[in-house]
Amino acid sequence: MQGTQSGTRGATASAAQDGARARLVLGNWKMHGSLNDNAALLTALRAGAGAATCEIGVCVPFPYLAQVEVLLKGSAVSWGAQDISVHDKGAYTGEVSGAMLNDFGCRWALAGHSERRAMHAESDVLVAEKAKAALAVGLTPVVCVGETLAEREGGNTLGVIERQLEPVLDLGAEALGRMVLAYEPVWAIGTGRTATPEQAQEVHSAIRVALRGLGVPQVRVLYGGSVKAANAATLFAMPDIDGALVGGASLVADEFLRIAAI
Repeated sequence: MQGTQSGTRGATASAAQDGARARLVLGNWKMHGSLNDNAALLTALRAGAGAATCEIGVCVPFPYLAQVEVLLKGSAVSWGAQDISVHDKGAYTGEVSGAMLNDFGCRWALAGHSERRAMHAESDVLVAEKAKAALAVGLTPVVCVGETLAEREGGNTLGVIERQLEPVLDLGAEALGRMVLAYEPVWAIGTGRTATPEQAQEVHSAIRVALRGLGVPQVRVLYGGSVKAANAATLFAMPDIDGALVGGASLVADEFLRIAAI
């Protein structure tokens, strides 16, 4: 996986031939929300979505999918889940299948968020299997990758990203063409720290080179990590950043809509 400055220049030079990629801004509520708070947030998102200059959606905790479907159905805001089981059905207590997500009109399913990788020991192979399970039922997996601070300071960022992506890339071009990828440096998630646009672009460029090599340069690659309206514009100006996976700011309707309106 190339990630040098020359690789970045190459990605920039080749952007035109990759074709247009529609910007996407997805909110990840994580384990936040209540029926009352959600109602106010979703109503505001539905009302303000017309000002968005891009595609927007929210990924919410499983218990709120029914509420989200009711309040967002027919709007410009899509929705999805924060995880998905690799199993179709069976004796898997606590798991939620893709077919169940479809019952609530989901479009998206996050796979491999750093919190799942760290707290639930999800392996790179398992993340790829979750992406495959989402595709099997017509959902769009949003596959997350990212390095820790120690890995970045050790100069291992691109090696970590390559390792995490390898089982996903092995699924092949047809599968990749129906996914979204998200680069989320672990050291920037919920910390208030954000990768500089140049730091983010270097990783996005390396991912784009890998995608281009498989014939799917059109796959959208989002950036996540303390994204706010104040820093989103400079991130979105980078040639290989196709939008954002937004954490805390997605819980504030005005802030999220400002990001989507850039």
